[in-house]
Amino acid sequence: QVQLAESGGGTVQDGGSLILSCSCEVSGYKYNRICMAWFRQGPGKEREAIALLTRDGRMTIANSVQGRFIISKDNENRTLYLTMTNLRPEDTAMYYCAADVDCVYRYGYYGQGTQVTVSS
Repeated sequence: QVQLAESGGGTVQDGGSLILSCSCEVSGYKYNRICMAWFRQGPGKEREAIALLTRDGRMTIANSVQGRFIISKDNENRTLYLTMTNLRPEDTAMYYCAADVDCVYRYGYYGQGTQVTVSS
């Protein structure tokens, strides 16, 4: 069982920065062996994966946020981060962290989400 809880969302101005956190409670798995990701869903849009992190630390970033967002993980504290810089109004969305316990790109666990709003 995996339980995820995001925090750190809020309202920022165009060009601003935010760091999102995702705390993880794990039962039956080792956190450092779980593949993690950040997804987002904007108003009227499909949910999209924007940052993936494998168990060995390989990072995949969506083109839409390449060069502005970084995903990272603190295994000791079981926390996932999304560092977001140079935010744009089109980044406005609900952001979710997700866990893939088998590392097969199937994310079976999601948090409740944290809202990010970028004002122009």
